[in-house]
Amino acid sequence: MTDSITLEVTRYRPEEETEPRVQAYQVPLRSEWVVLDGLNYIKDRLDGTLSYRWSCRMGICGSCGMTVNGEPTLTCSAFLTDYAPGPIRVEPMRNFPVIRDLVVEVGDFMRKLPTVKPWLIRDEPRPLDLGEFLQTPAEMDEYAQFSMCINCMLCYSACPVYGLDPDFVGPAAIALAQRYNLDSRDQGAADRRDVLNTAEGVWACTFVGECTTACPKGVDPAGAIQRLKLSTALDSVKSLLWPRGAR
Repeated sequence: MTDSITLEVTRYRPEEETEPRVQAYQVPLRSEWVVLDGLNYIKDRLDGTLSYRWSCRMGICGSCGMTVNGEPTLTCSAFLTDYAPGPIRVEPMRNFPVIRDLVVEVGDFMRKLPTVKPWLIRDEPRPLDLGEFLQTPAEMDEYAQFSMCINCMLCYSACPVYGLDPDFVGPAAIALAQRYNLDSRDQGAADRRDVLNTAEGVWACTFVGECTTACPKGVDPAGAIQRLKLSTALDSVKSLLWPRGAR
């Protein structure tokens, strides 16, 4: 194995360039280094103009998502040695407008996320003197998987539906809605239905499953969407058979 590897990094400065370009850099190939370490080496030692996002370097914050050799990836979890002998192509996440180099504009996701009301909703607040709102382990297991989302947006980068239809609410937002719908403490499923049970909600999904493949936390957004399709369809049938006024 050589002692270096090539990173082919997409560069783009919209104020100066009309099209993105690729620039190659040689970085040390160390067993403990991930792609993000390689980018930091470029930034610190080779080219201080390179722009990208990162924060925790521990797979928690979700800010270092990029496209590595064509796959949506957290660069803090992608070891350089796994791509040896290289080269490694590092591009911005797909399906998002590029601001500069590897930095994408994520405002669309941030605007859609609150529309599914990803928080606990109660018809009546629980009095504080009743103490904690306890759950059994089985009740927590119902939603625990979907609570692991770190909002990295890799599922949006992988989703062909979102790439074609920017009005699609998207896999992460829908998975988070399902997380609260399945929470025994929550009573807000009906409040979320107006957003989810639409052509831009769960019914836009064609079940390609790439969102689940790309998820670094095993959230399974595709599974969440399919469960929501079933529950919303059942609710629609019930409303036809038993109109509210006839109950």
